[in-house]
Amino acid sequence: MRETLFNWLQNNIRGAHCLDLFAGSGALGLEALSRGATRAVLVEKSATATQQLEAHLRTLHCDDAVIVHLFAEQFLQRGPGDARYDVVFLDPPFGEGLIATCTKLLEEKNWLAPGALIYLESEQDLPATDIPAHWHIDREKTAGKIIYRLATRQS
Repeated sequence: MRETLFNWLQNNIRGAHCLDLFAGSGALGLEALSRGATRAVLVEKSATATQQLEAHLRTLHCDDAVIVHLFAEQFLQRGPGDARYDVVFLDPPFGEGLIATCTKLLEEKNWLAPGALIYLESEQDLPATDIPAHWHIDREKTAGKIIYRLATRQS
């Protein structure tokens, strides 16, 4: 799925500012950096995972990533300040309604750059109402019981 995602993003990742919510191992944010993204903010609630991410960044001598140890919802609630993101990775734990919460906060708090791309990974029965009406689903695939989509935020 990651290979497919980055094939989808190949023309948009270079120079992008990326936000990796629910970062976990950091695979998506770090892959974005390796493919030319300018900056990645990786948000992760697990202290263990954030410590591992910090160690990876030190090993890689990576100064283009910032790790934030918070719940994604708390992070988004704070607002972006001057930052706006070109690419957002949204791959929360399933069955917790987090896509609806996060997409709402991304919009309400103005996190997204014009024409931002949002990667959404969820269980297949994700309600269509969890995705804002002005986000256009550009690409979509399924793998087992998982559906993954790439949406563009329309102005």
